[in-house]
Amino acid sequence: MYARVRDTTLFFDVEGVGLRAEPDRMVEKPVAILVHGGPGGEHTNFKPVMSPLAERMQLVYYDHRGHGRSARGPQSSYTMENNVEDLEALRQYLGLDKIVLYGQSYGGMVALAYAVRYPENLSHLILTVTSPSYEFLERAQENLAARGTPEQQEAGQRLFAGAFEDDEDLRSFFKTMWPLYSGKYDPAKANARWGKAIVNHEAINEGFGGFLRTYDVRDQLHKITCPTLIICGRHDWICPPDQSEAIKAGIPHADLRIFEESGHTVAADETEAFLDVIKGFLPYNRSGAA
Repeated sequence: MYARVRDTTLFFDVEGVGLRAEPDRMVEKPVAILVHGGPGGEHTNFKPVMSPLAERMQLVYYDHRGHGRSARGPQSSYTMENNVEDLEALRQYLGLDKIVLYGQSYGGMVALAYAVRYPENLSHLILTVTSPSYEFLERAQENLAARGTPEQQEAGQRLFAGAFEDDEDLRSFFKTMWPLYSGKYDPAKANARWGKAIVNHEAINEGFGGFLRTYDVRDQLHKITCPTLIICGRHDWICPPDQSEAIKAGIPHADLRIFEESGHTVAADETEAFLDVIKGFLPYNRSGAA
């Protein structure tokens, strides 16, 4: 499905029913919007891992402008500012009130920027393997120097310089780096995933070569008052635990969970425990309808 919002067209997909029948009433489930990572990725990486959450919530997946199945545009339009305002436009397009907002990796940065700008629109906030500021870039480079192979270190320099030549170059980067991202590296799964992924090298170049270098919401985190869950992997090289701890410092009421056997891909590395934590965080019902 497609939503024409602002100056672009966003692809979105919905999983799970919005109403659940009980013996004496219809129960309206919460709606969660899931914000994918990157920049340069797409929403399908959430599937099928996130699907069991449709028992508790109606899930809305979407692709950022220029990403996945959404409309492409000039590289200069691939900004966090547009990602935040596109998210708000999509919420309004779908006629939603308060939402559960889930952000993963770069999607978590978008979710944080959204949450400090539109805190009144959130019932719950879930942040996974992400960061509140540009400081993750320095930490990631330190970790890459300490842990990466020569090939991975060379690939990382293209990332931090925002210097991917084309989409195939970006796919090659992910295939090379996957052992660092995943705590349970499986070459067959990695090749299947990135061989078919729709990627956008211009978007990741714009992010890592530009706006992520000044991204910082740390002094605004106090604006977030909704229940907040922060999830990170102990062995995450690009958004290590100290980045999640920095979010926790700014949102004291937040619940921080560190997954000891995971890298950046917590949802895939410890799937059952990951889903259990989220299910335990969320209310089962939002409201009843006659």
